[in-house]
Amino acid sequence: MTDLDVVVLFIYMGGLLAIGAIFVYRTRSSQEMFAAGGRAPWWMAGLSTFMTVFTAGTFVVWGGIAYRLGMVSVSILVGAGGISALTVGYFLAGRWHRLGVTTPAEYINLRFGQTTVQTYTWLNLVSGCTGMAVGLYSLSVMVAAMIPLAPGHPLADPATGALAVHWAIVIGGGVVVAYTMAGGLWAVLTTDVVQCVVLSLVVLLVVPLSLAKAGGLGNFISQSPEGFLSPVGGEYTWTFLLFWTLINICSHGGQWTYVQRFVCVPTEKDARKVAYLAGALYLVCPIVWMLPAMVYRVMEPGVPHEQAYILVCRDVLPAGMLGMTLAAMFSATASTMSSLLNVFAGVFTLDVYRPLVRPQASELHLVIVGRTATVVYGGLAITLALCMPHLGGAEKVVLSLVTLVIGPMLIPSLWGLFSPRIDQYSVWATVGVTAVVAGGIKLLLAQGLLTDFALIGWIADHGQLSDAVVGLLVPITVMLIMELCARETSSGWQRLTDHAARQQQLPVARSTSTRPAMIVAWTVWMLAALTAVLAIRAAEKAGVLFIFATLLLAAGVGIAWLAHRHAPRD
Repeated sequence: MTDLDVVVLFIYMGGLLAIGAIFVYRTRSSQEMFAAGGRAPWWMAGLSTFMTVFTAGTFVVWGGIAYRLGMVSVSILVGAGGISALTVGYFLAGRWHRLGVTTPAEYINLRFGQTTVQTYTWLNLVSGCTGMAVGLYSLSVMVAAMIPLAPGHPLADPATGALAVHWAIVIGGGVVVAYTMAGGLWAVLTTDVVQCVVLSLVVLLVVPLSLAKAGGLGNFISQSPEGFLSPVGGEYTWTFLLFWTLINICSHGGQWTYVQRFVCVPTEKDARKVAYLAGALYLVCPIVWMLPAMVYRVMEPGVPHEQAYILVCRDVLPAGMLGMTLAAMFSATASTMSSLLNVFAGVFTLDVYRPLVRPQASELHLVIVGRTATVVYGGLAITLALCMPHLGGAEKVVLSLVTLVIGPMLIPSLWGLFSPRIDQYSVWATVGVTAVVAGGIKLLLAQGLLTDFALIGWIADHGQLSDAVVGLLVPITVMLIMELCARETSSGWQRLTDHAARQQQLPVARSTSTRPAMIVAWTVWMLAALTAVLAIRAAEKAGVLFIFATLLLAAGVGIAWLAHRHAPRD
């Protein structure tokens, strides 16, 4: 990386902080802080949903699979994002909005009771915090290695001469916590849209540049390894893709970060549009994202596959653009992290603190508590990320154990949207049976037993899916049994329907002003101006930078047009 790349990266991060600061005074109530007042434009919520699926692992893990196995990575992402989001949009997104809840935990409380919501909340907090720490640490290792510093610099790692990983964690995590704490969900949505634009345009530039360096599309196809363009390969079979898609339907339909996007828009129709937009983008974009890593297999067939994406960007992009690429990868992790921070701060504030500690709290007090919870939760994630090199794989154990419980809890929460019969006892039965069965299978597989059974053997051969598959099949079986055994409508169903009926009587929230979208547009235009300056100063590939600046300018115009087209009309 050049000094220019580093400057671009830090200017970008400063812009994210500025967006958070802009929304400080707009966030005056808990509804604004955690649900955007129910007035978020559907296209902003949809792009935010699209970005929330991203992490740096999209480029490291799936980019590595693209380099190693080719089109398989595209199939995985289409199933995980496209098909699952479209399915959720048709069956679940509108139903979530119809309930009239502010947070997903409010639904759990109404449907299954306070004890269940407390359990959901704390388990999700542990899982989310660990997941954020792993993502932040992985990103920081990659970014830190790309930022050389002068000998003796206070932020440098003496062993490498580059930015120390712990400083990358503190700086990157601190930026995300700061803008999320300051601006709430509005800041999360706005920064997500900016990050989506930058990420998409960077990748769009890398595709033709990498193809040109590889000798063109025809040469890439002819030089590709056998089976490289097949949708399945290696351990990733059609059976894997089926289970992977089903698991992601449950995840996108029930994970709190996605549900938050469905309830923050004005109408049920808008909620469906949120999922449809994210799904449509995920049907189209994976081939564009993964193509550079696939092309790099032809260009340089011997590099470590996890580094393929960043290496191809380094080889084809001009000075300044690599910094923008790292900013885009930072954005991928930042989007997921900010979404988790906001949704769990909201759950703690509205569904734990308010009912248990201060039921009569004012809106200003709840906003202060929410901001404090954001800082504390973010601080825990940063601290855990700093400890990651010393955990010896303990974080994998935590994630595995929590997955055995959280996965089964998603099924009852989704089932409870449709069935009036199940109650909190169904939840506990599902979680208990699944934990025992899954734990038993893992223990027996570790001893080399049960592999003679076809399904168990398949699970053993696909360790990356074993927890999730068991966490899908077992709870569905238990829920079917509980459904057939139940005879009466549960009290939780009655509470939920009464609440939804009351909410239906309230006036529909009007679409928001054009301000958030125009903030996005102006931010993109400033990035276009920065890129134009880079082009003027560039010693080579100035044309590429001018093209990127033009695309950013056009994207800003498109966002401004969308903002005015969907502006409220008196």
